[in-house]
Amino acid sequence: MRCLVTGGAGFLGSHLCERLLNEGHEVICLDNYFTGRMANVAHLRDNRNFELIRHDVTEPILLEVDRIFNLACPASPIHYQFNPVKTIKTSVMGAINMLGLAKRVKARILQASTSEVYGDPAVHPQTEDYWGNVNPIGIRSCYDEGKRVAETLFMDYHRQNNVDIRIVRIFNTYGPRMLPNDGRVVSNFIVQALNGEDLTIYGDGSQTRSFCYVDDLIEGFVRMMNQDEIIGPINIGNPGEFTMLELAKEVLELTGSKSKIVYKPLPGDDPKMRRPDISLAKSALKWEPTIPLRQGLEKTIVYFDNLLKTK
Repeated sequence: MRCLVTGGAGFLGSHLCERLLNEGHEVICLDNYFTGRMANVAHLRDNRNFELIRHDVTEPILLEVDRIFNLACPASPIHYQFNPVKTIKTSVMGAINMLGLAKRVKARILQASTSEVYGDPAVHPQTEDYWGNVNPIGIRSCYDEGKRVAETLFMDYHRQNNVDIRIVRIFNTYGPRMLPNDGRVVSNFIVQALNGEDLTIYGDGSQTRSFCYVDDLIEGFVRMMNQDEIIGPINIGNPGEFTMLELAKEVLELTGSKSKIVYKPLPGDDPKMRRPDISLAKSALKWEPTIPLRQGLEKTIVYFDNLLKTK
């Protein structure tokens, strides 16, 4: 098939492009390089089934494709709060443009949504039928509400125009090709530890997250796109739950760093708990994560160690 991946030069997008090419598909990678990097897909450029286009999804584009994976949107608070108006336009206009394309060419389209649609959840763990607890006027709203509107658009295009949609809600994902400055906790801790800097915990370190290694997540994407039973939304994430303090200690042990842990005030609207209920993914996709946190962290540390050495 001919597959379009928006945000294809980003952290998740580049791994998805790689996987699709390995399965024999043609891949068109679309990216405006705000958080995507040419280096993430440089090793794919000699593949004759790979095409790279610099393009912003807030602008329409005419292509002939069979499948669309809509991943374009900065996903870390530092980047999506840099230009919040642009962030929400990317989610909303990007969804409209890609859904319009899918409608025209009759392509199946997947929306990379997020666990952020659950906000600071009052239900734990989070199931797909939970409507969420999102602050619509907070500093994270440009991302949270943008993704919620994208889901609305996907469902309405499906109901009104019979567009063949899939929606996945991604929980915290980590692995090689994360940006060292993206402000997410795994990359923060690893870069700080490797540089011998203090590891910064915001709040008291008791807040929890679930960490899914990138290869597991991409497997979930592919399975979701290849089945005909459900359109979603479906949670894709690792139900293993860790406190920030546990994660910091694990990173210090694996890096052998002598860095200390320091505490700073919690930013606004930061969720206290986040863990997916993946019962639906297990039953509908026969999917669950296979890579434990320690093993995934080891691979990610090797990546960042090499990256920092070449700077």
